[in-house]
Amino acid sequence: MKTIRLYQNTPFAEGMKVDLNNDNSHHLNKVLRFPVGKNIIVFNGDGFDYEAVVESAKRTTCINIISKNSNNTESKLDLTLAQGIAKGEKMDFLIQKAVELGVSRIIPMNLERCVVRLKSEKIQKKIDHWQKIANHACEQSGRSVIVNVSQPASLDDLLNEPGHNGFVLHHRATLDLNQVKESLRATILIGPEGGLSEKEVTTAENAGYKSLLLGKRILRTETASLAAIANMQLLWGD
Repeated sequence: MKTIRLYQNTPFAEGMKVDLNNDNSHHLNKVLRFPVGKNIIVFNGDGFDYEAVVESAKRTTCINIISKNSNNTESKLDLTLAQGIAKGEKMDFLIQKAVELGVSRIIPMNLERCVVRLKSEKIQKKIDHWQKIANHACEQSGRSVIVNVSQPASLDDLLNEPGHNGFVLHHRATLDLNQVKESLRATILIGPEGGLSEKEVTTAENAGYKSLLLGKRILRTETASLAAIANMQLLWGD
């Protein structure tokens, strides 16, 4: 049986008995039919893995923390993905894969050509949904640091952040990653399905973002995002 890893926003310490929350209890007992007496890994986002033994599995699952172990899966590259909000499951896919590839933060971007326009009363529900996807991706990929999915931001919000070391991806750029000095921090700005407008590219460049080209072919937003992350991790990260 593969190692089961569960995220729970709870303090953990060796010797502590902890009740799993309803979602984790249901997943362990009803979905996996996990046996009492076997070990699992839990984490709370502090960068450590906690090995625990399942002591009981009734309505609430109780675990006993037996060890605390360092987790070295984080990249040395602090990478933020500023992603134009994509339609439906495409955004879910982007978030899941970006977390697997090691991003540190995800900012959903409200840009000119975004087809999706979230109503104010539905924004928090959507952010909670995306955060849950990110948390599950951390579980699956072995990470013990939670990747924050921010509230949707405007281009001005993003460009006003200090120390971004930003890159704006578009197919008319001439600079490629091999020409860029290695850095331990970067932000990637990528448009939605319709791409970034000329005005948005110019505004980003005027704020210090470097225009970046990934190759000769025009990539879909989900391809561009993941290719950029993978290439930056290869050159600057892990």
